[in-house]
Amino acid sequence: MQKILVAVLLISGMMTGCAQNHFNIPADNFAEKVKVLGIIPIIVDTDSDIRHPQKEQLLQIVTDMNRAYEQQFVRKVKRTGNFYTVALMEGDSQKIFDHLLFRREKRDDATIQYNKYFFKNVELRDYIQKNNLDAVMLIVVSGLTKTDKVYSGSMFSSLTSDFNFLTMTAQILDPNGAILWEYPNFRQRILTYNPMINLQYPDFSEAEANLSSRPNLKFKTLEGIQRSFDQKRKDLLQRETQETEIYGKQFDEMLDLLKYDPDADRKASVPARPPTQQPLPAEPVAAPGRIKPAMAPEVVPAVELYKPAIQPVETPKPPVVEAPKPPVIEAPKPPVVEVPKPPESVIVPAAGSTQ
Repeated sequence: MQKILVAVLLISGMMTGCAQNHFNIPADNFAEKVKVLGIIPIIVDTDSDIRHPQKEQLLQIVTDMNRAYEQQFVRKVKRTGNFYTVALMEGDSQKIFDHLLFRREKRDDATIQYNKYFFKNVELRDYIQKNNLDAVMLIVVSGLTKTDKVYSGSMFSSLTSDFNFLTMTAQILDPNGAILWEYPNFRQRILTYNPMINLQYPDFSEAEANLSSRPNLKFKTLEGIQRSFDQKRKDLLQRETQETEIYGKQFDEMLDLLKYDPDADRKASVPARPPTQQPLPAEPVAAPGRIKPAMAPEVVPAVELYKPAIQPVETPKPPVVEAPKPPVIEAPKPPVVEVPKPPESVIVPAAGSTQ
């Protein structure tokens, strides 16, 4: 039963996901508005809620990982074919972020907790116009503390508590400061948002050893965090790829919300109409003494082209049965009575004559 439910959800997602617009404006308008997209190098919000005791070393690890994999994300955006040009901008991402940032805000929208960023309109417009862009994309890695439930390796124990995470958010903005697209995305039918990495873990082994009912929360070591960032994805043959699990998953989630087919959206918005019937061409008149030219092939009216495939079945009429005619009774003929012929006359000679 569970497998059937999962299959139904996958099929429904495939049927509805492709046609859904994840932009804050119609996809056709976005295609016309954004042809040249600039992507600022991935930013680390150093002033966000990052509680790791070795914060400075952690920030350096995240910054190095951003530089290692941001080009990979830019190439993937280019391969969508939705933009004429996609460029990774030059410059110090931290300085650009500090120059453009207006304020940050921790949000809880539709049970999704994330950090939302607002930017200065004038500085943003100047930056976009200076670099000859139609829009700019800002990707920010930040710290966030939120309630979550973590299970032990055996799945027999769990702990619900406030954990400190690293999360990734992104926005595409035009020169007027309008948010054309964002991640997390609230135009999905099913809202999902996965943090990059949990910086803490509950020590179930220690609690079991000390016979404690509640394990202590501990921060992961820098070495453990580095190993998590370095963990590679595997293909179908279990071979390591060039993508990491952490960055690859975040990039894929964003790309699924960036892809669109404006032609498909345009066709879906225009209902199909049968072609209008064209008038038949006038019959050409032959000049005197010349052969009349051949007529063009007959044009089938559009109405004939759109006849229903199944013609209505006519109910057969019952055969007409003629009433039997009454028999003709002939009257009996009277019997024929033969009349006897009279005897032949005997000629008697006259007296005195001789025979």
